[in-house]
Amino acid sequence: MFLSLKIALSSLAAHKLRAILAMLGVFLGALALTGVQHVSLGLVRQAEIEIEKLGPNLFIAMSGQVHMRPSGSASASRAAATFTRADARALIQSLPSAEDGAPYVTKQLAVRYQAIKVPSVVVGTTPNYEKVRSLRLAYGRFFTQHDVDDRGMVCVIGNTIATKLFGSPTTALGRLVYYARAPMRIIGVLEPMGADIVGTDQDEQVFVPITTFMRRMSNQDYINGVYINLRRSEDAERAKEAASAILRRRHTLTSSEKDDFSVLTAKDTVQLQQQALDLVQTLGVISSSISFAVGGLGILSIMILLVRSRRLEIGVRRAVGATRLDIVRQFLLESGMMATVGGGLGVGLALGVLAIVSVATGFPFVLEPVFTVLAIGGSAILGLAAGAYPAWQASQLEILDVLR
Repeated sequence: MFLSLKIALSSLAAHKLRAILAMLGVFLGALALTGVQHVSLGLVRQAEIEIEKLGPNLFIAMSGQVHMRPSGSASASRAAATFTRADARALIQSLPSAEDGAPYVTKQLAVRYQAIKVPSVVVGTTPNYEKVRSLRLAYGRFFTQHDVDDRGMVCVIGNTIATKLFGSPTTALGRLVYYARAPMRIIGVLEPMGADIVGTDQDEQVFVPITTFMRRMSNQDYINGVYINLRRSEDAERAKEAASAILRRRHTLTSSEKDDFSVLTAKDTVQLQQQALDLVQTLGVISSSISFAVGGLGILSIMILLVRSRRLEIGVRRAVGATRLDIVRQFLLESGMMATVGGGLGVGLALGVLAIVSVATGFPFVLEPVFTVLAIGGSAILGLAAGAYPAWQASQLEILDVLR
């Protein structure tokens, strides 16, 4: 066995370019398989971490039918202007185990300070949104019910918005910013919070009293939805059924009409995200399978060339006592080694890049041994399969024909 390994290494070293070309397809296949699967696992873990921050009892009723993009963000498949603040109040008051709730309405608008203009997501809501969504203030305060009643022109801005406008969040308090020509005084700045469970970057949000938004900034009567905290996570399914019944009744929907709203728990968003990621994972498996197939054909071609170029070596080994089985083992070892090394390098590079990205950005790094073993083991099996025919062909060479 040691001799066969030594011969295999010598053969690969003597034909470096051929070996590298043969490994390339397997390398790309293992890279794609490992990378896509681990990125998908990281995205799911990121959503789970966000749910842990918010607590398992968050309940969301949203306007329109909602689906998850592969990136993990949520979007409404069609606009709906039927969700009102009265609907939100009815849900908060009627749902079993509802502890607290906050309606919200959003719109993408540019915020301006002097000559600097920054895109943002404006969120109109009520004071208890701070508690319901577990917002963390770095400076200042959140707006009060008095601000809501008076349609106060005040706002709380995300950390990124503060940095872009003023260079540092510490200097933002008390400044006047403008939405179109409407002046808004900054009364609070949030701590860096990152993306929420529906994929919105909370550091690029600006929070204003809901009455200010609906009358002075947008002039609309409908909202996007309501966040509700339940007392117990066990009540989530019962709350979903009750919320659907309440909203269908309030929106006077007939039995044949589809819901014009979506009701989700925080855990549902993870399930929806997983469904969206299933497509990405499937495409990753397909692309890696194509790369593996190309790699297998490459190894097959290279091994056939090696058999033809090493006819004399094979004849000499047979003449001094090597059996046909020894020759088969020799070439299978070489093909299996090429594929395994290629697969191992692909897995190593994928995990290395993901680890670096995780350290640099905080993206969760989830190591799943099943995928790494599958990629490396599959590479080895592919190499053995691709080398089977050339190995058999080499073992069938006649000693006298070769030596002649």
